[in-house]
Amino acid sequence: MSPSLISRAGGALSTGTQHTTGFFHGRTIEELGEQLRRDELRAVDLATAALAAVDALDGELNAVVTLDREGALRAAEKADAELSDGLDRGPLHGIPVAVKDIIDVAGLRTTMGSAHFADHVSTSDAECVRRLREAGAVIIGKTTTHEFAFGPTGDRAHNGPSRNPHDTGRMTGGSSGGSGAAVAAGMVPLALGTDTGGSVRIPASLCGVAGFKPAHGAIPADGVFPLSQTLDHVGVLAGTTADCRLAYRVLAGLRPMPSREHGSEVSLGWIPPDLLHPTDPRVTGVARTALDLDGIDVREVRPSGLEGMLRAFGAIQFSEAHAVHAERIADAPQLFTDDVLAILRLAGETAGWQYVRALGERDDWRAEVAGLLDEVELLAMPTTSVTAPEIDQREIEVNGTRTQVRGPLIGLTRPWNLAGAPAISVPAGTVDGLPVGLQLVGRPGQEDRLFAVAARLSR
Repeated sequence: MSPSLISRAGGALSTGTQHTTGFFHGRTIEELGEQLRRDELRAVDLATAALAAVDALDGELNAVVTLDREGALRAAEKADAELSDGLDRGPLHGIPVAVKDIIDVAGLRTTMGSAHFADHVSTSDAECVRRLREAGAVIIGKTTTHEFAFGPTGDRAHNGPSRNPHDTGRMTGGSSGGSGAAVAAGMVPLALGTDTGGSVRIPASLCGVAGFKPAHGAIPADGVFPLSQTLDHVGVLAGTTADCRLAYRVLAGLRPMPSREHGSEVSLGWIPPDLLHPTDPRVTGVARTALDLDGIDVREVRPSGLEGMLRAFGAIQFSEAHAVHAERIADAPQLFTDDVLAILRLAGETAGWQYVRALGERDDWRAEVAGLLDEVELLAMPTTSVTAPEIDQREIEVNGTRTQVRGPLIGLTRPWNLAGAPAISVPAGTVDGLPVGLQLVGRPGQEDRLFAVAARLSR
């Protein structure tokens, strides 16, 4: 195994080779903002620290595919000048941010993790990036994505696999793996990702950070390369739930507001994860134990429409993904990685009637989830069924059963994309030194409650 780059306590580890975490590990956006406004730090200092962390750590992690040194320092200088002139754009002013490499950033390569777009340079910013810039954030560069965001492992990209800072021989999870690794290693305090079946929450879980997928459409996807438009969400990864909330409010066009706890009593519906996918009992135990706090009322809930949910998710994702790539599959199949080409070809076998039926089954599932959330405030379960598998591992044993590695990674997250509901993964603890995520799902419009409870339960 490769040596660990990061410990739960942070700082340096001496495991044969001395490694350090980046400047932002253990530092929150709120704390950094306070230091900026007290003139204890400058935005240029933060940008320089982010660039230095990438230089020091990315040779092993491969979290960053394109680094914008000049652009980042120029934006940081502008942020400093604005603060000096009394212009404060809000909580992200001067904060370094990394952007997943399927999201357009003007003047930078956007490769989609694929040889098909290896030299593609975006001519304009995606709407979510424009909103970050308007809020004073400093774009550092682009993070590694699983090819075309079509995979939960994070180890299939034209620029190679992103690597988990807790053990560089293991996956980050995908498809926003580079964003997860960059935040976990302290290269940046915040990164953008996308989430079609779990692609923000999976790397958050495996890398031990917070990852938030909002309600469908809450953050605009203009300028984001599509995988499955019915299921695609733009999301955020950060060190803490509070930082995810700050970023979400900016990206969703909401006014910054202080976080409020809406009473101490919370009703949670625990979904036994094996209903959704076979799960390592140690992972289940860590996630369930995280709920054992005073004022947390946990009851078991068992959704009944799981067969239709699985059928609908698969038909919608496959149909829409194949429609995006049909010409590339026919004209230049050799430019795809083998894994992604195989699943895209399989996706092409989905019939039109299956897609039409799936849209109705999606509506049924959304109604069922809404009904569950009439009975409890939030739903809870682990984020992934296993801790981080090894890079290139394609089969895994869960509870004595061999299975393809994709299932244990995506099995607990994809239902909530189909529902279009806000969902967050927060660190719950570890198994054998590897992070375990706790996932909470809420109702659209109740995001502040979701964030407040997630912060309370995060370990």
